[in-house]
This record gives sequence, structure tokens and C-alpha cells, in this order.
Amino acid sequence: MAGRGSRLRPHTLTVPKPLVPVAGKPIVQRLVEDLSKMCRQQVKNIGFIIGDFGPEVEAQLLEVASKLKAKGHIFHQDKPLGTAHAILCAEPLLEGNTIVAFADTLFKADFRIDSDKEGIIWVHKVADPSAFGVVQLDESGVITEFVEKPAEFVSDLAIIGIYYFKDGEKLKEEIKYVIDNDIKDKGEYQLTTALENLKQRGTKFVTGTVDEWLDCGNKEAVVYTNQRILEFNKNGALIDATAKLENTTLIPPCYIGPNVVLTNSVIGPYVSIGEGSSITDAVVSNTVIQTQSNIQNAVLQNSMIGNFVTLSGNKSSLSIGDFTIM
Repeated sequence: MAGRGSRLRPHTLTVPKPLVPVAGKPIVQRLVEDLSKMCRQQVKNIGFIIGDFGPEVEAQLLEVASKLKAKGHIFHQDKPLGTAHAILCAEPLLEGNTIVAFADTLFKADFRIDSDKEGIIWVHKVADPSAFGVVQLDESGVITEFVEKPAEFVSDLAIIGIYYFKDGEKLKEEIKYVIDNDIKDKGEYQLTTALENLKQRGTKFVTGTVDEWLDCGNKEAVVYTNQRILEFNKNGALIDATAKLENTTLIPPCYIGPNVVLTNSVIGPYVSIGEGSSITDAVVSNTVIQTQSNIQNAVLQNSMIGNFVTLSGNKSSLSIGDFTIM
């Protein structure tokens, strides 16, 4: 999760993309929780590969691991040298049963990781494979080819960024080989190069599938992902007991965080409101509002509002970063 999150600016100017909340939880926390549920055994270590995000963010990530009774580790990728290089930054954890996940994606699925498999790569069928890495399979379902962003159709099974390796040590050795021999693709050290080498040396990779793959790459994608996560969890407790609703209609599903105050408003559906925010005389739908923001006399839809925002009198689809007054 070391990238800059440029497509999600201005929200990623102050917070790294994987810590942007969706339905009340940071993206990376949801991803780690979902993957932990799907392991057949207790997760012992969780490593976060980040840029220079500062001590407050690092503490928040370590807390995510602690809540899952795992030991958290922070690793830094100082230069954007590719996915393989990023994974090798967590070299001490690359041994035994290993999961690698890219923290800008969420998914809906019901599976258990089969730790007897040599390697599993999760995929999802997409309409336009040219924007993704894809895999080709033989008749028994074993992966025969990895193709990065194919110009011509070879497969519609896109790699979603979640991988299982029975032997993390083997993965580490192949990544080291790629970097030591300066084998680059599009100017970077790619994980798919190491996967291809592992395959050629006999590792049998099979595919896992998810019911739904949710991108969190830009504002529109985050707003849609928030909608889907709220739908998945609509039977859960999504309204904090400390929230105050005065003369307000709530159209579920919505997430209403701690100490939120809603007055003379219509909220929902598909709205998430972070801790300490207040909304007065407004109509809000399909929108993510983060913490400590104040919204008055507005009609908002399909919007993403940051932390500590003051907004009055707007009617539109907005994307507003932290500490903005409008």
C-alpha cells in the first residue's frame, strides 16, 4: 500500500488511500479482516508495506493487526520500483503459508483458503481485460500463462490482487532473482515475472474466484464500493448508539458513526457519516462523509467529503478534501 493514490486526490493528500473509510472502516482494515476470516488457521503476522505515511498512520495499522490477535509489522518502500520490489520489502515475513494482497481492492466472496494448494491466484471475469493482468488455464484449471494488459483477447480472468503461496520462501527467492538480475517490465520489477518463473520451476497455480470485485481507485469507485458494502451489511448494527437524530428521516442502508448529529434532514440511502460530523437542513444520498465535518443547507448526492470540512449551500456531486471551507 505504498502508492500515492493519485486518482483519489484530494482525499489522499492527507490520508493514504487504504485508510480512506468505506462504510465506517478503512479499506485496508476491511481487506485484512475478510482475508483473516478465510484462513483455516490463526494469522500470526501481518505486514504493511507503506511509503512515508508518518507515525500516526503506522500506529493505526499496527492496531488493525492487534485486533486480529496478529503481530503487526511496518515495512517501507522508499521508491516506486514495482510490485515485486514492494513485496520483497517484507522479506522477513516471506516464509511458510503466505498471503499477498494489494490494499486498494475489496471483494465479496465466501471461500476458505486451501492451504494444501501450492499457489492460488484470485481472479474475476471482466468485460475489458486489456486494463488488467489476466491468466490462461489448462483443461484441469491450472494456470498456464500470465499476461499483463493484453492488447488482444487471451482471457477475461483478471487478477484482482490477492495471492496465496504455500511456500513464501520460494516466492522470496524468485523475487530476489528478478531484482538481482535487473529483470524489468515497463520499467519496474513485476510480481508476474516472479510468478512466471515459479510456474516454470514446477509450482502449480490454480485460480480462486470472488462473487464481486470492488475497486477503490477513484472517487466514483469509492462511492459505489461504499454502496455495495452497506448492502452486504444492511442487517448489521450500522448506527452508533451515540448518534443523535432530530427531525430526520433515515433511508437505509446507512452507516452513522459515533457522536454524529443529524437535524432536519433526509439521509440515505447509501450514506456513510464519520465520527463527530453534523448535518443540518440537508438532503444527502449515495455519499461518503468523513469525520468532524459540518454540512448545512445542502443537497448532496454521489459525493465524497473529507475530514473537518465546512460546507453550506451547495447542490451537486462533490469531491472535497480535508480542512476545506465551501
